[in-house]
Amino acid sequence: MDIAEHLQALDREGRALADAAERAGTDAKVPTCPDWQIRDLLRHTGMVHRWAAAFVAEGHTSYHPDGGLPDLDGEALIAWFREGHAQLVDTLTRAAPDVACWSFLPAPSPLAFWARRQAHETTVHRVDAQSALAAAPDTVPRELAVDGIEELLLGMHARPKSRVRSDAPKVLRVRATDADRVWTVRIGQEPPATESGDAGEADCEVAGTAARLYVALWNRAPFPSVSGDASVATLWRENSAITWS
Repeated sequence: MDIAEHLQALDREGRALADAAERAGTDAKVPTCPDWQIRDLLRHTGMVHRWAAAFVAEGHTSYHPDGGLPDLDGEALIAWFREGHAQLVDTLTRAAPDVACWSFLPAPSPLAFWARRQAHETTVHRVDAQSALAAAPDTVPRELAVDGIEELLLGMHARPKSRVRSDAPKVLRVRATDADRVWTVRIGQEPPATESGDAGEADCEVAGTAARLYVALWNRAPFPSVSGDASVATLWRENSAITWS
């Protein structure tokens, strides 16, 4: 996916998140994040949107702290979220392709990084917001789901802060059955190392559509199918949460 496609996803998913939050109400529980209510989801995601926009708009070339969570609720909080989301989309859309600023994953450019990262940040939390409603969350588009699996496995969990570790080496295979895509994740005492394709034998394979794997790898739903040593899938589920701090 290119920058324009990520920005389209960011715009669409953020609007859907806000709409779901408005329908559910800020008191509603978020089943996919059991410790949160909708107000917590909006405060967190809105803060991240403003934090990300500031790197691009203000040209911070090193880490810059976020602005904290707002003391808002109800309609005022939803309006604050919508404003920050629109500001982020506008900032990234208007940014120069060669804008120089801090980022934390490999990418063709800082702008490409922030467009991709915020598209997936917002998509995952859109799923969270819609989980507070009676109907099942909307399906993540296949291309976006494949792109997000790549970012999560080859980017987010390649960092030293990943807690997916094992004293004895383990191999997890991730197979997207509707996209002809496979990833091999080698888990050991260092951060997971992922490569594309069927690379050798696997201890465990998780398989399903890209959309279902996307939400499962982000611990928003069970894995569609698990074969082999299920303890490897459990290891992922119990240690792969991405936290803000």
